Amino acid sequence: MASPIFLVLLCFILCFSPSSQTILLPLTHSISKTKFNSTHHLLKSTSTRSKARFHHQHHKHQTQVSLPLAPGSDYTLSFNLGSNPPQLITLYMDTGSDLVWFPCSPFECILCEGKPQTTKPANITKQTHSVSCQSPACSAAHASMSSSNLCAISRCPLDYIETSDCSSFSCPPFYYAYGDGSFVANLYQQTLSLSSLHLQNFTFGCAHTALAEPTGVAGFGRGILSLPAQLSTLSPHLGNRFSYCLVSHSFDGDRLRRPSPLILGRHNDTITGAGDGESVEFVYTSMLSNPKHPYYYCVGLAGISVGKRTVPAPEILKRVDEKGNGGMVVDSGTTFTMLPESFYNAVVNEFDKRVNRFHKRASEIETKTGLGPCYYLNGLSQIPVLKLHFVGNNSDVVLPRKNYFYEFMDGGDGIRRKGKVGCMMLMNGEDETELDGGPGATLGNYQQQGFEVVYDLEKERVGFAKKECALLWDSLNSEKN
Repeated sequence: MASPIFLVLLCFILCFSPSSQTILLPLTHSISKTKFNSTHHLLKSTSTRSKARFHHQHHKHQTQVSLPLAPGSDYTLSFNLGSNPPQLITLYMDTGSDLVWFPCSPFECILCEGKPQTTKPANITKQTHSVSCQSPACSAAHASMSSSNLCAISRCPLDYIETSDCSSFSCPPFYYAYGDGSFVANLYQQTLSLSSLHLQNFTFGCAHTALAEPTGVAGFGRGILSLPAQLSTLSPHLGNRFSYCLVSHSFDGDRLRRPSPLILGRHNDTITGAGDGESVEFVYTSMLSNPKHPYYYCVGLAGISVGKRTVPAPEILKRVDEKGNGGMVVDSGTTFTMLPESFYNAVVNEFDKRVNRFHKRASEIETKTGLGPCYYLNGLSQIPVLKLHFVGNNSDVVLPRKNYFYEFMDGGDGIRRKGKVGCMMLMNGEDETELDGGPGATLGNYQQQGFEVVYDLEKERVGFAKKECALLWDSLNSEKN
């Protein structure tokens, strides 16, 4: 079996030419076999992290709201930093944040035992340059603090500040706090290489100290420090549109995993990849502007259909108000979709009304996994179809069953006989009144699997098309060759 590193290097060689309209990169998904001793344990950990990340999005005093990703929800990408010699950096890909950061040598991480580390700490070389305290990038990293204040912190003399002559003074270190960890980093610039495309003076955060944060993140959000934003300054046709197609994953650590294509730039909106030889049209919904969290990809959700019955979404999910409340964030870094409590309960009640006629509730499985409702599946399972209704004309997305109902074997431990159970993979985001200052819901990557999800920044819209992602990877690779 080819190693992930081999696949990355192979793609670096094959997947880009200077005249190309796209860059194709592999996203790798993995599960730690050593950290989790059962499917219940893994599901419980992942559901807990999904909930923690969602609630952290509403903390009012954080400069960033991205959470580190846990095994079971992580998609990583790789690139080269510098050229003499190049350093391979592997980071979590996250549309919910707008900074590219990673550990740098020397690196000290407190309380990091047992946590996955995707990349070795990078070395700061002579090719690496610090970022000026006057730069917009420095202000962005410090939550839009003024350059005068930042230069004062950097001990630039007052007369230099007044004459805007502090370019030789470096941007001071910045602090990021997460739900269960934090780090301090400096801003640097270095050449970043994606295949044969070289982004000179790419700005990134370099962390020498961290608390419970041993790895880094490639932010794909809407801020100026994100990877697409910096790419667009060199090649607008590459940075203003990107998409990914997440190969369907399970919570099975032994399963062979194909790479998921990450596509920077535009390829045909109607491309063979559905598995039936026919072209697939994208369904688009408009991005909503969020004044408090401008780096989010927010969309409006009008409702969810369970079978033939549509449960209307509350107004908080259809739009974003002037305080940044509402909307649904499309997030590659959250595993399970989070819904506000009253809406979640209405969807669950409708779902349970149909399923409970055929299958008994498995309450102890719900306690063990943090998911629900769960059922014992005896014989042929009777599960209704779920459809997402986004705001806009013809913006409905039918979810494949595996995207919202996970089936696995339970028991066989000497206490209960081994049998199949299944759980709905949507989660309760709790009371709407507690969601002040942030999104009303999150569309997680588990519900995005098997779709190409496109972020069209030029037209400010998000699109969905059902695809066989492994076939799409093979098809795009063959086009490059």
